[in-house]
Amino acid sequence: MQLSGDNCPPAFIAFLSVWANTVPEIQNLAPEHQHDLARIICSLPPLAQPTNPNLSRIAADLRAVAIEISQRRSFQERYGGDLQAAIDAGEGPSAPTRKVRASFQPPPAYDPSPSPTTTSPHPSPRSDPGDLPQAPSYAHTHTRTTSTTSNGYLSPAASNTEFIDPKSPISRPPSPSILTPHSPAIELIRETLYASLADVLERQPSIRHLLAVDPPRAYFAAVSFAILEVATTCVTNDGDVLGVLGQTLTLAECPRQLKPFMIELASIGNAAREMEEQDDEDAMRLAARGEDIPPPRLERVRYMLEKGVGHHVRNEREREEGGGGRRSVEGRAVAFANRVNGLALGLTRLRAFRERQGEVFKVLSGEY
Repeated sequence: MQLSGDNCPPAFIAFLSVWANTVPEIQNLAPEHQHDLARIICSLPPLAQPTNPNLSRIAADLRAVAIEISQRRSFQERYGGDLQAAIDAGEGPSAPTRKVRASFQPPPAYDPSPSPTTTSPHPSPRSDPGDLPQAPSYAHTHTRTTSTTSNGYLSPAASNTEFIDPKSPISRPPSPSILTPHSPAIELIRETLYASLADVLERQPSIRHLLAVDPPRAYFAAVSFAILEVATTCVTNDGDVLGVLGQTLTLAECPRQLKPFMIELASIGNAAREMEEQDDEDAMRLAARGEDIPPPRLERVRYMLEKGVGHHVRNEREREEGGGGRRSVEGRAVAFANRVNGLALGLTRLRAFRERQGEVFKVLSGEY
């Protein structure tokens, strides 16, 4: 069976198109540039000189497609089965009696409450908590300082690392906070991040509409917007996270395994502010010349976070017939959206977040 635009599920068409468009570009690359493309995808510098200016954009598109696939339950359930089969095959007949099980879990699924009058919690279905990745022991012994202010901070790392979430001006928590003065750091991050959802949905109400047509996209869009919100409003210059209930998590206090997440969160916030400043300068320069001002990059990033990769391509092509400068700018926007989405994907795999993922769906569905 051949997959095409005619038989591809509607939710997959956009990123399938992006994926397909990269194929001829990759095939037309010189062998040394194909090798450099693989290095860039693996976060390694290219070797060939002179470098191919298109490689970063192609790598960003491929990463975006990979993230989209990782957010899709149908793909990931198959991946989980294949991973377990590979583990079983590698053990062989002489393997120990105790069977090794893959800790991988697919993205969350949304199961709406049967009645709007139901008062009991109805979280989205998930695997047995015993099968979820175990939270590192340090998360249950870490202590924090408290402050009268609040700030948030996140950072990306491997998918099994902890994540930090903070939020500055918190309108209202989406659900009753379960934090105590001695809650582990990961819970402070989670509750701060989820508390920002109310503000996110006030500014991006269209995310709610996604729940009916594409629940995984709605879930990850909400979390990604919360990350961007926290990164730009709740991280201090020192990299500290000001969380809910006036609690603060400093970078110095942060457990070693969590620091990559915090550093990335702060980096995302700094990059977003620099992007806005550069766009403002470009807009003033273009306006002085009487030229059209393109949409700000951060606006395009938000569009990608909500709609997914590929939805921006048609509008970009209509605005400009594939100009190299425009494609370069768009490539940087895709790369930045990948960072935010990658952080969202990593933190939502953590047990502490999975245990409360039903709260995100409740906020999106208006149950809170």
